[in-house]
Amino acid sequence: MTDPTSLPNFPPPPEESPLRGRVLDALQDLQLQPDLDAEGDIKFTAQEQQLFVRSLTGGQVDIMRVYGQWQIADSVPTDLLTRLNGCNDITLGVNLVKAGIASGNLVLSVEQVIAPKENPKAKVQIAVSMILQAVALWHRNVTAKAKREADIAAGGTGDVVVEGKGDASGEQQKVGPWLSEGTRRKQGGTPDAGGEA
Repeated sequence: MTDPTSLPNFPPPPEESPLRGRVLDALQDLQLQPDLDAEGDIKFTAQEQQLFVRSLTGGQVDIMRVYGQWQIADSVPTDLLTRLNGCNDITLGVNLVKAGIASGNLVLSVEQVIAPKENPKAKVQIAVSMILQAVALWHRNVTAKAKREADIAAGGTGDVVVEGKGDASGEQQKVGPWLSEGTRRKQGGTPDAGGEA
């Protein structure tokens, strides 16, 4: 029997739970088997990829950061500028996802504002999906656009085709320039069109 003078120890209702607790509940609902790491972040696996959630609390709103990092494969071009241009394409072209290179690893994150009583489940799903898509997009872009750059440097047109990618009509997708580059560069390194910023 329990001590009749002690108060029951019930968990707080979901709307009063801190963000980390609500994220844990959301990940359990999604059957992603979350666990806490040594730094207090929540770690989980989605589509065989290790991801993390950090809860930044305080003030009027909380921020949920979903992130992951990947060791860059040897098959990816080693040029740091090419890798960073790939990160720039992700950050500029994919809503919410930020990309960077740290210690030779690709790091992707999504930060979202979470209201004090909000269930973060839908935002967790969105963040996980976007990060996993962005990893594949980064790898494809860096590989294909490095080939494009090499073709232009060798005097070619730069009309490289993305392997296995085509639209509904069966036409192959050509690799465009980096988003930060804007228009295609001429062989001398000056843009075809546009002015200086």
